[in-house]
Amino acid sequence: MMNQILFAGVIGLFLTLIGTPLLIKLLARKGYGQYIRDDGPREHASKRGTPTMGGIAFIFATVAAYFLSKVITGKPPTYSGLLVLGLMCGMGLVGFLDDYIKIVKRRSLGLRAKAKMAGQLIVGIAFAVLSLQFSDNRGNTPASTKLSFITDFGWTIGPVLFVVWALFMILAMSNGVNLTDGLDGLATGASVLVFGAYTFIGVWQYQESCANGETLTNPSACYEVRDPLDLAVIASALMGACLGFLWWNTSPAKIFMGDTGSLALGGVLAGLAICSRTELLIALLGGLFVLITMSVVIQVGSFKLTGKRVFRMAPLQHHFELKGWSEVLVVVRFWIIQGICVIVGLGLFYAGWAADK
Repeated sequence: MMNQILFAGVIGLFLTLIGTPLLIKLLARKGYGQYIRDDGPREHASKRGTPTMGGIAFIFATVAAYFLSKVITGKPPTYSGLLVLGLMCGMGLVGFLDDYIKIVKRRSLGLRAKAKMAGQLIVGIAFAVLSLQFSDNRGNTPASTKLSFITDFGWTIGPVLFVVWALFMILAMSNGVNLTDGLDGLATGASVLVFGAYTFIGVWQYQESCANGETLTNPSACYEVRDPLDLAVIASALMGACLGFLWWNTSPAKIFMGDTGSLALGGVLAGLAICSRTELLIALLGGLFVLITMSVVIQVGSFKLTGKRVFRMAPLQHHFELKGWSEVLVVVRFWIIQGICVIVGLGLFYAGWAADK
């Protein structure tokens, strides 16, 4: 069991450690450099021209790590695993097109808003619809039409509302990671922590799966998740791949993930939450992404209603930069906030299991 998770994590780490500098050279040779906003912190001007679209590195590494771990252990891929990887690649493709137009076509806004939204909707709807197919011998599909926190609860919302709900999650997490990706290593490091949490959750759900019957330590609190172990394999591959990418993405960054990476990471986080039946828990596990997104909502809402700004600049990380915090100080402190969110989220996940004893 643990071999798949270990192999996936190590392979993902190795591939981005050695592959990212090759990608940096390729992107630099083609002149695919980052566009920097003129109204941002002045210190960011020096980052103009840094190679972007680095998300290609950890997307490729994650997919390769997943399938290589399957080849090494002789285990077949699962529908849940393939769907989550498909969601990541699909969202990454939308982000890649956005980055490509910004950089190659010299159009600062990238894809038109309607085109970008259409791409995300197509990928999200395809994932949501397919995730309600492919039931196993217990009748479990990769996703459930029930809402979930640490497991399914409440009434069935039906397939149509589920698709709407899944789209909201995918768009919210993608935009959250995208907004967080404003400082060197910030979104990458925060994502590593969340993927670590989902590696643990997948292993725990596998050990306490209702399919294990009499071997369960707590039969009343078992998990009806279709492929929890495979979700842990993907989370481990992502954790390793993002750690390797962070080596090159940390301050001073040699490469940025771009929309290619941020949309892919947001999409796969939503996919892991949906397929592991922790849809509402992701708001806590990914608390930093939620906090930064809310800072933008508050800033825009306040300015439209009152003509005044709450923060010196949004997203939130730039507010603290303008207050005089160094970039590294902001990143490390925000990582600590994300770590606290993950600890609290995992604590609630375990408490929910223990409370049913």
